[in-house]
Amino acid sequence: MREVSVRRFIDCDQQALIQLIEALGMQVRTVAEAAEIPGSFWGDDEAGLIGSTLYVRPDTPVHSMLHEACHYVCMEDERRAALHTNAGGDADEENAVCYLQILLSDALPDMGREKIFADMDAWGYSFRLGSAKAWFENDADDAMQWLDRKGLLKVAEKLSHLNRVSRVEV
Repeated sequence: MREVSVRRFIDCDQQALIQLIEALGMQVRTVAEAAEIPGSFWGDDEAGLIGSTLYVRPDTPVHSMLHEACHYVCMEDERRAALHTNAGGDADEENAVCYLQILLSDALPDMGREKIFADMDAWGYSFRLGSAKAWFENDADDAMQWLDRKGLLKVAEKLSHLNRVSRVEV
């Protein structure tokens, strides 16, 4: 586990986060502390993806959970059906995933954009303008357009304003 100060699953409003992920059509499964996380591409404490299940440990960063859930949401049904560990996708999709995870952070009472910006920077996400916030505010038009073409901006808007969310079609 990295010794980086970011919000982790154990320290967040777990019910709100699980509810958000379930609203995206996924399930959350928790594994024991220090256990290997099934479907984790990066290993350590990073969230894992197998099908529509997001695997986490208590020390999994919230940004990692959101990132992997957003990969699931952004991919086509064909890729979802075969999803195991590596979400794949191209650079445009990766940008869209980052943008969407920032938008969805607003649905969490103890997260929000400023916290996820800080966590993404602390974790080492890399953006041309030097920070997640600078990228989001000044260089993410392509990601926003990608999400808009897929109808995912409307999904994010619907979810980001609700404390209690219900399942949405993605």
